[in-house]
Amino acid sequence: MKFNRVRSILLGTAILPPGLLFAQFDPTATPASPTQPGRPQQQASPAQQDSGPNSGDVGQIMQDKMFLRKAAEGGIAEVKLGQLAAQKASSDDVKALGQKMVDDHTKLNLEMAQVADSMGVMLPKSMNKEDQAEYHKLNALSGNDFDTEYLTFMVKDHHKDLHEFRIEAASPTDPTLHNEVVKAQGVIHEHTVMVDKLARERGVPVPPHGGHKPNPAPTT
Repeated sequence: MKFNRVRSILLGTAILPPGLLFAQFDPTATPASPTQPGRPQQQASPAQQDSGPNSGDVGQIMQDKMFLRKAAEGGIAEVKLGQLAAQKASSDDVKALGQKMVDDHTKLNLEMAQVADSMGVMLPKSMNKEDQAEYHKLNALSGNDFDTEYLTFMVKDHHKDLHEFRIEAASPTDPTLHNEVVKAQGVIHEHTVMVDKLARERGVPVPPHGGHKPNPAPTT
């Protein structure tokens, strides 16, 4: 009898208690820290997990950079085409419009370049292929044909640019860039109203005003 009791005691010490055995496989148990055995591992808070740029921030940064590069190409085209219009247009009104494009977009280009530099964005130094093709097309025209083609392109270009600047201005972007975009948007809106007015006088088709909203006429 004593032998059986001693044997039972020895077997009991060789077998892990059921509670301890199952605790090792408990899926709800908190794992111990690998560097501090026996202490529960702390879970990272949402703030710690988001300490780096999240996917939304990265996407917006990429959008801003693409916008700046595209705006730079468009701004270069406005200056180059404006210079051509100031030289070759047959109408004084179209020449004056071309010169205003040169003056205003030269200034906007410089301001945008400063913002891009502060954001570490390398801007293109030339027009895109579409605008380059339009430049060559206009350079081969003269007289009324030149005026009509220039106004047609300006109408399409400014409605497109105004739409793109409005989208960028509505985005949660870099504050410095946002301020510059809002400022440039006002200038492009002014250009769009001018171009549309001149185009209508020349019989050049103009999109409906859904593409932009002119400032209301002042009341007297």
